[in-house]
Amino acid sequence: MAPNDSKKRLALAVVDFLGSSLKDGTLTADDAESIEIAQSCIADTFKVDPSDEAAVKDAVGGQSLANIYSVYEKLRNRPSGDASATASASASSSSAPAPAAEQPTPKPGVPTPDSDRLKAEGNAAMASKDYDGAINFYTQALEISKANPIYLSNRAAAYSASGQHEKAAEDAEYATVADPTYSKAWSRLGLARYDMQDFHGAKEAYEKGIEAEGNGGSSAMKKGLETCKRKIDATQGVESSNAGNEGTRGAGTGAGAGAGGMPDLSSLASMLGGGGGGGGGGMPDLGSMMNNPMFANMAQNLMSNPDALGGIMNNPQLRSMAENFGRGGGMPDMSNLMNDPNIANM
Repeated sequence: MAPNDSKKRLALAVVDFLGSSLKDGTLTADDAESIEIAQSCIADTFKVDPSDEAAVKDAVGGQSLANIYSVYEKLRNRPSGDASATASASASSSSAPAPAAEQPTPKPGVPTPDSDRLKAEGNAAMASKDYDGAINFYTQALEISKANPIYLSNRAAAYSASGQHEKAAEDAEYATVADPTYSKAWSRLGLARYDMQDFHGAKEAYEKGIEAEGNGGSSAMKKGLETCKRKIDATQGVESSNAGNEGTRGAGTGAGAGAGGMPDLSSLASMLGGGGGGGGGGMPDLGSMMNNPMFANMAQNLMSNPDALGGIMNNPQLRSMAENFGRGGGMPDMSNLMNDPNIANM
């Protein structure tokens, strides 16, 4: 028996999922050959063409198999009275014969006069910034018209306004599965994800919303997308800067480095031309200075105890030395300076 259209669409969705798993990093490049073979086998067996973009889009409804399944996983354990109850529970209840005195159970998502009245009351509560009240009214509406994308999207807006961003994202996801063409649901999903610091997820939602709107999307949707892109770029810039700083700090912690990232002053001496004996007002031999244990200990203490710098600057001999150097008097004899007991005590 040849596969029917429904199974062909499912096969296309599976092929699309396998390809996406390579692109998003779920699978590695080493798996590419095996995945391509699997895609080819599925396409040949089910007589489908994965290169037909229109057919693939029709198969997954503008989403992806992974997204659809993730929503299913969230829905399957919900009680049947919940706003986002599974379609199977709704189907089983609607297939049972209705008592003669009762109206038949409405199909999932189809609004009724009562559900629309509750939605209107929820809208009024939103206008009054009574977000808890709005959530309550939309929830009641969803109990009547389960998985209605408009009611879910409205409740997502109420959750966002009340700071419950994870619940907002969850409702918005349900709404996009119920109706992938409902652009408001994508917009509210983008906002909720942005507030959760999931900038890449928000960007994806706004892109889907622009696609659902058509004609290049609304200005509000495009603004949301651009905001996400700027945030992603800024975040990546900070990460790159931090990585560079880590490399710079690491370069100063090798041999010859003191506590707290003390630089290699022996190398600095070579850069500055320090060589033969210092003193006499000339440039000191920094290499010899770093071999002087007294100087090395003082430098280490300074790096580990910045408050010690205040004590040094209050030393009259050092202050006189600094003033003399500032007047062009040259560097003092560092050998004599390092033998000064006052400095040694420091």
